[in-house]
Amino acid sequence: MEFWAVATRPAGANGLGMAPGRAEQDVESVLRFFPLLADTPAVFEEWRRLVAAREVSGKQVHDTRLVAVMLAHGVTHLLTLNPNDFSRFPEITLVHPADVPSVSRQAAVSA
Repeated sequence: MEFWAVATRPAGANGLGMAPGRAEQDVESVLRFFPLLADTPAVFEEWRRLVAAREVSGKQVHDTRLVAVMLAHGVTHLLTLNPNDFSRFPEITLVHPADVPSVSRQAAVSA
């Protein structure tokens, strides 16, 4: 859901400027490689703990929800174009796409 919002937001508004059809193709591609994680009561409790402990407000609650999903499901690494948005969460490891070796990208494309 977050990807769709960013992907279809205009580039001038810090988005990728994709048409919805292209965003749908990208979502289908991602789903072939990554499982969906359930939105459980544990996710809400983790989110609530994080927003209270880190005094999160405004639009940052959405990023905090992603971290809550990760923590509730034991996911440790987040691939993001905006590592600064998640720097308040030392519980996770941030990875920028530029830091992913090109060999790994080629393997993912061929799979």
